[in-house]
Amino acid sequence: MTGRLLAIDGLNIVRRVYEASPEPDSDLKAEIAMRHAFNAFQRLVNGHEPTHILPAFDYGGSTWRHTLYKGYREGRQPMPEVLREALPQFYMQLTNIGMCPIAIPEVEADDVIGTVVTRWLTENRGEAVVATTDKDLHCLIAEGARIWDHFKSEWHDRDWVEKKWGVTPGMLPDLLALMGDETDSIPGVSNVGVKTAAKLLRTYGTLDAIMAGAGILKDKVGESLRKEREMLYLSRQLVQLKTDVRIGVSWNMLAWDHR
Repeated sequence: MTGRLLAIDGLNIVRRVYEASPEPDSDLKAEIAMRHAFNAFQRLVNGHEPTHILPAFDYGGSTWRHTLYKGYREGRQPMPEVLREALPQFYMQLTNIGMCPIAIPEVEADDVIGTVVTRWLTENRGEAVVATTDKDLHCLIAEGARIWDHFKSEWHDRDWVEKKWGVTPGMLPDLLALMGDETDSIPGVSNVGVKTAAKLLRTYGTLDAIMAGAGILKDKVGESLRKEREMLYLSRQLVQLKTDVRIGVSWNMLAWDHR
């Protein structure tokens, strides 16, 4: 029987639900948000009818990306304390209905999802659906995954990515490295926005090919690429999904048998 893995970017849902309420931070606000998030998880399961579920969460604290680059995510608002304190109870709720929430020190949920989805598809276990709005995870479409935006109830595929960013899903890490990513404080290259980055990638194909040709670019962009080469490759490391995380769970532990 062909399987279907549903990978849920847990905090992507929890934080968006929490922040959708204009109320000030409070235990009650966190409690209501968790209730809505739990319902969202159940709707995802009912809608996609998976054979396996991966609810992945950020562990919190420093990650391997912070070790690489001290400024990583420095501009991002920390999670409200009331929400952080409500998470263990939420994990318990998910566990009680047969899910296996995963949060691993020093890696992000994106890396957990990247590792498990890549392995699932490499082993030809069936479909892989990733429930997220995070642009970093859209590169998994190149591996054969499908992205589901729970908040807009829409599928994101290769065409969607090309229309939004002007490149194929497999080029997304290179695009983000060139243009930077404000939400994660990834610098990218001066004078390079999304349109310029996409144009460069469509012309040259890869970051390495762009840099090989950077010497002949006489404009400001060429100058920035040559001058900021080191930061560009560091940005590329930061946006790349880590796909060799030791997860410590078996497929049986992620199996969902409530269909």
